[in-house]
Amino acid sequence: MIGDVSARLTWKDLTVMVTLSNGETQNVLEGLTGYAEPGTFTALMGPSGSGKSTLLDALSSRLAANAFLSGTILLNGRKAKLSFGTAAYVTQDDNLIGTLTVRETISYSARLRLPDKMAWSDKRALVESTIVAMGLQDCADTVIGNWHLRGISGGEKRRVSIALEILMRPRLLFLDEPTSGLDSASAFFVTQTLRALARDGRTVIASIHQPSSEVFELFDQLYLLSGGKTVYFGHASEAYEFFAQAGFPCPALRNPSDHFLRCVNSDFDKVKSTLKGSMKLKFEASDDPIDKITTAEAIKTLLEFYRTSQQSYAARQKVDEISKVKGTVLDGGGSQASFVMQTYILTKRSFINMLRDFGYYWLRLVIYIVVTLCIGTIYFNVGTGYNSILARGSCASFVFGFVTFMSIGGFPSFVEDMKVFQRERLNGHYGVLGFVISNTISATPFLILITFLSGTICYFMVSLHPGFLHYLFFVLCLYASVTVVESLMMAIASVVPNFLMGIIIGAGIQGIFMLVSGYFRLPHDIPKPVWRYPMSYISFHFWALQGQYQNDLRGLVFDNQTPDLPKIPGEYILENVFQIDVSRSKWVDLCVILSMIVIYRIIFFIMIKINEDVTPWVRGYLARRRMQKKSGAQNTTIAPDLLSQSPSLRAYISSQTKNGTSKR
Repeated sequence: MIGDVSARLTWKDLTVMVTLSNGETQNVLEGLTGYAEPGTFTALMGPSGSGKSTLLDALSSRLAANAFLSGTILLNGRKAKLSFGTAAYVTQDDNLIGTLTVRETISYSARLRLPDKMAWSDKRALVESTIVAMGLQDCADTVIGNWHLRGISGGEKRRVSIALEILMRPRLLFLDEPTSGLDSASAFFVTQTLRALARDGRTVIASIHQPSSEVFELFDQLYLLSGGKTVYFGHASEAYEFFAQAGFPCPALRNPSDHFLRCVNSDFDKVKSTLKGSMKLKFEASDDPIDKITTAEAIKTLLEFYRTSQQSYAARQKVDEISKVKGTVLDGGGSQASFVMQTYILTKRSFINMLRDFGYYWLRLVIYIVVTLCIGTIYFNVGTGYNSILARGSCASFVFGFVTFMSIGGFPSFVEDMKVFQRERLNGHYGVLGFVISNTISATPFLILITFLSGTICYFMVSLHPGFLHYLFFVLCLYASVTVVESLMMAIASVVPNFLMGIIIGAGIQGIFMLVSGYFRLPHDIPKPVWRYPMSYISFHFWALQGQYQNDLRGLVFDNQTPDLPKIPGEYILENVFQIDVSRSKWVDLCVILSMIVIYRIIFFIMIKINEDVTPWVRGYLARRRMQKKSGAQNTTIAPDLLSQSPSLRAYISSQTKNGTSKR
């Protein structure tokens, strides 16, 4: 296990530059210097757009691919990239599995990361101590909660998120706005818990949006930013005196953090002028110095005052002092559990989630049964009359087209799974392959149940071709088709985190596949370029219908239009009506669909790996090219270390979790 030594983090002359789409560059952080020591809680504060989240990302090695860093970041006096386990990162969103209890959530996380050889009693003791440390004893056996399960409060969810990351006892803990969205009492409890973690020898750094006065008093160090520059860094308790000496004393009965942010937030001037102009409001005269000058002037004064202040001098001196001490190299190495153990635990956890979540599979089972009952009543005992020929064809088309189409309804659940995966992957809980395998295994029993129940109802109510092998083929083909759709939607969920967009994309792909299935337009009539080759051959609907037509019609004899005409064998109908090659076995069609399941799961795996490794690299490469082209046009030189920043897995997951939102 990790966490045997302390973590001292320093940053000196830290500058972060981002490249815009037009090739222009912009400094979002400029010349920052500071440090964070064991046993301290450092709060990063500033108005929106000040760069506090960018600073947190830079310190935790999770900058976006188009961001480039210069300056020095040292961990225990060494230039070392933060590995999984060395430092834990708690995101702003609490992406948790809502059907699990608090104790189950932490227990599964422990088994995913702790060594296999470690006794379960020791793991359980660690879980219980973590629950106690985060003050979660009263809700330990309560479910997290989701859309249909009432669960724990927002503050308790935030503490569960923190508990999951301190389980491996990391010495360095980053948190992105841990109090956002919480009421004052919950925010105070969470912050108090973070301070207790710091007192246990950890180094805690958190971006805080707008703390109450009670929360502010819990901070050890305050790093105040405005426009990417340092307004103040030092002991939080000394910030009052600093602002007073700079000419901006905090008025009585005002929250100090509100006052500090008021002094460095230029938006106040815009709001005030807008209110004066549009609503003709008159503001009472005030003795507050900040009301007598513009915020831009106040920021300029504070920046210059800090640059020459004792706090700035002390910070640089402390950074130099800490940097000279070469401490132990922290290397947690991520999860210490074996791949087999990770896959087993992920499968078990996923199965329990699917079992308890009514909306995951049970609701779909109900809908499938209702729909197949409707199919059964409409095509009830279809028989072998002349009109039953097209009836059997349309029934098969509906079952393998629209019924399987309903599987896209599970997309929201897939997106939630991906959010949990991205959070856990961010801190190295497990690998991509284990996640893909476990998701496939855990879903299989439910898909078998859904397809066999609904398929059995449809098969016997419609009275399709009698015989056990014919029945078995029908339900196996239905299972394979539904599983292909599931696999396709999982692949889409890996790159499209938006519910609506994912469903639209999935529905569009399904619609195209149905068009070339051979029912709406017979196979020989489908235009050969593109639609016949290759689209119809990559459509599982095409293979499912080909197989089911053979399964249902081969061996049957149908009445002709009039009794005096000879009966029509099923083989004749297959060749001349549905244009199917009867020389090919229906089991070949089934095998093609089963192979598509494997192919789509492999695509699912590849898409995740591409987004983790290739996409950030490409974005970084294009950003560097734009910077070089721009610098060449202006005949300027860019520092080599700005171009050496390589995108990372953390950058990919950061972009996924933030879903395109701009830096705060």
